[in-house]
Amino acid sequence: MKEHVGVIGAGSWATALAALLAKKGRRVIMYARRPELAEEINITRENSRYLPGVAIHPNIEVTVDLERAFRKARVVVFGVPSHAFREVVRQSRPFLKNDTIYVNTAKGIEETSLSSMSAVFAQEAGTELLQKYAGLSGPSHAEEVGRELPTAVVAASYRLETAEYVQELFMSDRFRVYTNPDVLGVELGGALKNIIALGTGIAEGLSFGDNTKAALMTRGLAEITRLGVIMGANPLTFAGLAGVGDLIVTCTSMHSRNRRAGIAIGKGSSVEEALELVDMVVEGVRTTRAAHQLSARYAVEMPITDQIYKVLFEGLAPGTAVNNLMSRGRTREMEEVAKMTVKLLNNN
Repeated sequence: MKEHVGVIGAGSWATALAALLAKKGRRVIMYARRPELAEEINITRENSRYLPGVAIHPNIEVTVDLERAFRKARVVVFGVPSHAFREVVRQSRPFLKNDTIYVNTAKGIEETSLSSMSAVFAQEAGTELLQKYAGLSGPSHAEEVGRELPTAVVAASYRLETAEYVQELFMSDRFRVYTNPDVLGVELGGALKNIIALGTGIAEGLSFGDNTKAALMTRGLAEITRLGVIMGANPLTFAGLAGVGDLIVTCTSMHSRNRRAGIAIGKGSSVEEALELVDMVVEGVRTTRAAHQLSARYAVEMPITDQIYKVLFEGLAPGTAVNNLMSRGRTREMEEVAKMTVKLLNNN
């Protein structure tokens, strides 16, 4: 009998992961909120709205019945945006079971509570289910996974057995999965890199060159790591797939919604116009607001995040933001590394 997997959501990433699992022989029940989308996918066997050109495997059934997606599932994958995650978990509460593995793919920080996705899950599902929770993150554009291009990601869980189960579930000759116990670090890396991708997109829209983008990515990684370490994450996580790996792909690929939105803003579009142009969820906009608040809460210097926040929410001209970053006072790069090392040793 085929192992059942529930996939909650019918966007590009949910569809790509459903396709991967179906090709591995799993029976996938994918939940779509909109009846017209579910009907279209079931009839045409393609998700033309979110993942065009990828055939929907016969092992995949799309339903609008949320309970059906959970009914026989050994694993349930939440493939919804971060701002919808709490409400979806809340709606799913009657169907949650202790013997089910729960995989979250959302990359964001909740704006209102500043909670990570694992914290949101614990608040809504109960802390006892955290041992069955895993986050799946890394440099993984749905468009490429759907085309079966080689990809590597991380499964992060507080319980090794859960991470290894998810690793085995998704692992294929085109999709490699590593495990990591640093759930918070993996989640922060996946969320905060979207801010830097907005920044590199803005730089490209301003017609700046590769030097500028490389500086933004490198210094962006430094401030992501600063915040992560003070919040309790392992700095080594940010040197891995969920950190620098995801940062590179999101800042350099035209598959990246955040980069595309940033390019539009750099060329003179308003934030609203840029979001309309991308026409899909751009996680980095909400994450910028949340990260700006977290930097204040933890007294962490995040100059790139601060300037992008001012561009997005205070009307600062993108060119002025770049000038502000370039005219900051002098500092020593290795001194920052030493400070982070001390914080890590103190945390341990």
